[in-house]
Amino acid sequence: MYTKEQTQKLQALTKKLLKKPGGLNELKPVLRFHEHRYYVLDEPLVSDFEYDQLYKDLEKIEAETPELITLDSPTQRVGNSLNKEFVTVPHLVPMLSLENSYNADDLIEWDKRAKKLINTDKIEYSAEPKYDGASISLIYENDILVRGATRGDGVAGDDVTTNLKQIKSIPLSAKFSDYGIQKVEIRGEILMTRQSFKKYNEHLVEQGIA
Repeated sequence: MYTKEQTQKLQALTKKLLKKPGGLNELKPVLRFHEHRYYVLDEPLVSDFEYDQLYKDLEKIEAETPELITLDSPTQRVGNSLNKEFVTVPHLVPMLSLENSYNADDLIEWDKRAKKLINTDKIEYSAEPKYDGASISLIYENDILVRGATRGDGVAGDDVTTNLKQIKSIPLSAKFSDYGIQKVEIRGEILMTRQSFKKYNEHLVEQGIA
């Protein structure tokens, strides 16, 4: 997501901001960068204390000028409460279920259909283990995450945008416009690792909930 040049530039800006607070246009991209390093790559470049310092600087500015708060600001991930009642929303394109394959013949036939559909024999495949999570659709408009929905019945699902914003590996904004894309839908699976599940249960015990 970030080139070597962008990483160097943002890291240099980070050091500058840790010495002297900056403005919204500096703090927001820096915080998004460090969220990506921590939650996606698992390769943080700043300490938790340093991240919190930058985050609080942003909170202070937004508290003083609330009219400048944007939907993609790192502070907008955390709401007062998560939605428990969801509105049903239609998918832009139906979210169909995947078919299983247990033999080579099925894969060969699928490969033939794929090549015929896009009218080419040159296809590269990337294979990886399939996570058993919850299917999610993310819609970005003008680079901003505007909606997240569950698969539901495939035609429509629950709008869980507020809840999905709590997942810090999901970017609140992305530069699709750099590629001429104004509206895009991203689909994937959300899941909780065993380590995160363990921490969550420990937190519940500490709170006296479990």
